[in-house]
This record gives sequence, C-alpha cells and structure tokens, in this order.
Amino acid sequence: MKKEHIIIFALIILIFAISSYFYPAFPEKIASHWNAKGNADSYSSKGTIFLIPIIALALIVLFLIIPKIDPLKQNIKKFEKYYLWFIVVFILFMFLIQLQIILWNLSIGISPNIIFPIGIAILFFYVSVLLKHTKRNWFIGIRTPWTLSNDKVWDKTHKLGSQLFLISGILSFIGIFFSQYAWLFIIIPVLAFTILLVVYSYLIYRKMK
Repeated sequence: MKKEHIIIFALIILIFAISSYFYPAFPEKIASHWNAKGNADSYSSKGTIFLIPIIALALIVLFLIIPKIDPLKQNIKKFEKYYLWFIVVFILFMFLIQLQIILWNLSIGISPNIIFPIGIAILFFYVSVLLKHTKRNWFIGIRTPWTLSNDKVWDKTHKLGSQLFLISGILSFIGIFFSQYAWLFIIIPVLAFTILLVVYSYLIYRKMK
C-alpha cells in the first residue's frame, strides 16, 4: 500500500472519529445549509453529521476504482502520484467542510463565507497542478470529444486549463474579502473557464486537422 493510500484512509477515519466524538454535544437539529450571507437557513437531524464522511468515503472508493477500470489506465499510471495527492487534497477539503459544520453547531460561529472559499481555493490550486500532469484518459481531466480524440489537443487544453484553474483558485481566495458575494468569485470563473476550455479544445482540434 502506498503512503498516499495510508494518508487517505487515515483522514477518513479521523473525520468519522471527530464527528462521533462531538455527536453527543449537538442539539437534536443541526444547521446543515447556509445562505449567501453566511447565515444558517436549513436544519436537519443531528444524525446528518455523518453525511459528509459517508459521501467522502464513497467518493474515495470511486476515485480508487477509476484507475483500474479506465481503458487508458496505462496513461493514468504516468501521473498516478499527482492523482493520489489530489484525492488527499479532496479529502482535506471535505474535512474542512465537516469542521465548519461541527464548529457552527457547537456555537463557534465561523462564517462559511470564509471557510468554504479557502477550501475551494486550495482545491483549485491543486487541480491546476494535476491538470498540468494528466495524460489522456476517460475519467480524469478536461474530457471533450476533441481532447479524447487526440493527445496533442489533450495536452494543449490541459496546459491552458492548468493556468485557468490557478486563476480560479486566486479569485476564490479573493472572494473571502467580499463575504456576501464569495460564491460569485467561485461560480462565475468556473463556468466561464469551462466554456472557454470546451471551445478552445474544439478550435485546436480543427486547426490540427
């Protein structure tokens, strides 16, 4: 077992352990959703505190299965180290969300408009690193009909995608200073850059043809 696998499963165990430890201290109804102003606007039974850990565990299983079932799994092996560290960063992101929920429901009101943009910025920063090293495959990366059809189109699109996700991470972090509009600093760049990358991959493909 690689050290990355050990870290991944250790983090999952830690999320479950911390959630279980604080579970008795929660009220019967806990805050589970926040509005754009950072105020709790939806509540659920306290058993939902285990929802994030369960989702994280399910996603980890899926992430670890992907390299084994991808028809181009030999390409995934070329960037496996970066992919495994992406899983670590993703689990840390889920851990951060869970800590936000736990602290809020223990009356430690740290605004999600601070916590979430920081977590998303870190996630985007590492996605930028991952995209720089990905090789053509069916599950990981910017998958359009044109990137999947040509290695050079894949490489050029992912080089641009790496730069754009770095910018997205920076913009997400800046959103911390505009609390009520933090979500716009996340959503708008991602949507705009996604459309740009799809169009770019098509234009590169046409140019090469």
